[in-house]
Amino acid sequence: MSSFNYTEILPLAQNDPEYRLITTEGITTTTVGDRTFLNIENSVLEKVAYEAIHDISHYLRTGHLEQLKKIIDDPTASPNDRFVAIDLMKNANIAAGGVLPMCQDTGTAIVSAKRGSQILTEGPDEVAISRGIYDAYQKLNLRYSQLSPMNMWDEKNTGDNLPAQIEIYSDTKPGHENAYEMLFIAKGGGSANKSYLYQETKAVLNHESFLRFMDEKLRLIGTSACPPYHLAIVVGGTSAEYALKVSKLASTKYLDSLPISGGPDGNGYRDLEMEAEILKLTQNFGIGAQFGGKYFCHDVRVIRLPRHGASCPIAIAVSCSADRQALVKIDATGAYIEKLETDPARFLPEITDEHLDDNVINIDLTRPMSEIRETLSKLPVKSRVSLTGPLIVARDLAHAKILEMIESGEEMPQYFKDHAVYYAGPAKTPEGYASGSFGPTTAGRMDAYVDRFQKAGGSFVMLAKGNRSESVTKACNENGGFYLGSIGGPAARLAKDNIKKVEVLDFPEMGMEAVWKIEVENFPAFVVVDDKGNDFFAETLRPIALNIPIGQPK
Repeated sequence: MSSFNYTEILPLAQNDPEYRLITTEGITTTTVGDRTFLNIENSVLEKVAYEAIHDISHYLRTGHLEQLKKIIDDPTASPNDRFVAIDLMKNANIAAGGVLPMCQDTGTAIVSAKRGSQILTEGPDEVAISRGIYDAYQKLNLRYSQLSPMNMWDEKNTGDNLPAQIEIYSDTKPGHENAYEMLFIAKGGGSANKSYLYQETKAVLNHESFLRFMDEKLRLIGTSACPPYHLAIVVGGTSAEYALKVSKLASTKYLDSLPISGGPDGNGYRDLEMEAEILKLTQNFGIGAQFGGKYFCHDVRVIRLPRHGASCPIAIAVSCSADRQALVKIDATGAYIEKLETDPARFLPEITDEHLDDNVINIDLTRPMSEIRETLSKLPVKSRVSLTGPLIVARDLAHAKILEMIESGEEMPQYFKDHAVYYAGPAKTPEGYASGSFGPTTAGRMDAYVDRFQKAGGSFVMLAKGNRSESVTKACNENGGFYLGSIGGPAARLAKDNIKKVEVLDFPEMGMEAVWKIEVENFPAFVVVDDKGNDFFAETLRPIALNIPIGQPK
């Protein structure tokens, strides 16, 4: 019989980024016998929550910006890779002004905290943290995205972006008694929807089978979650839900200090060699930073965990171009937040738009729809276009409403016939601005409407982000439609530079889900699906022929 040996599944080394001080007020110590307790007032928890949501909505980590700069400087990057990277860099620069958030989907607020054993608070901590999050969403130009179930089928927006997901764990490690550590994440729907769980078996645990499995599954992520990604893969886990949780933490680089080798006692570890292999695999997809190239991912984290012999969960998660997270710590000296980059302009290259616009086709959206379609019909997929004129903005609920109208015998609204439709939903509009952050939403959620709408005489030119299903390609081929891909991520830049006017056109009671009419100028896009049955993403979603049977050893 073996002797008892306790092993942490995730034995992390000390994570100590550069911090900035938030406050020293509301934090005191009390000594009882030989134990010192840290007293933290609720106001401190509220303040750190507010500051965290503010900072991650407007600033990125310096390392993330350095990775964008690497794409711009890489001579082997595709022109489209560099174009996307420059656009995201410009967006970061605008968002850092503290007015427009970097993404219009300002996310679900998620907090994962570790509370030392000698911490005293007024409690409950989650209420104070939620109050700080509430204040941030009330005062900042952020979007309310949380829907409360009124019954099984009906929902209502909570109007404050609560509830947040708050998990507080006890930290009993020696030396951590008087420390309160938190990870704040703002997770948008696009990247959250690209979390995957697969229940596999031992058969996938050999080199060739695993790479074949990854080649197939990673392509399914597509571009709708706004690459380049920070990709995380977890193999194993004591439960399926634990594997998913670890993958989300790994995508934020929270687990970077794990050991880099395993052992007989059950500790999880990072596999650096497999990380490099998976990164190379993704570079060969051809998907690129969104419209062709090699920068599907910035980097990859592969974490191997212990597992039950009869279960092999494999979890996949991504952090998108809005890479929004920050660490917070509270100790006897004060409350601190991870220092994010407030001057992203220093990473912008010495380049002008003239370097990028050699092959851009200008599209005048004031022309009749028949003329717009005629112009687009001459362009091959992947062509870059610049849109100027009116767009209709409609997403999930608006599409559902219009379908109800058609099914009840009513005519499709004329605006859907006359104009291109942009799948999006705005954040709050700051005073003095024409628009709040207003980037594209995931196109695939509207796939089921396309053929029906086109046969009703509308939705012939669609604009959004990400790949679409074969049904959309088929509908566009049969009906003479087009799908244009907008760069996912630069919502602040689009609001500041490209969107000149915004007005509610229909269904105002639906808030950000209403139908809007906007005026755009030099709005960047790519031809993704044309009227001839061509789909740029169709080729990139086909697995590479590795010529290795599944389950065969190396």
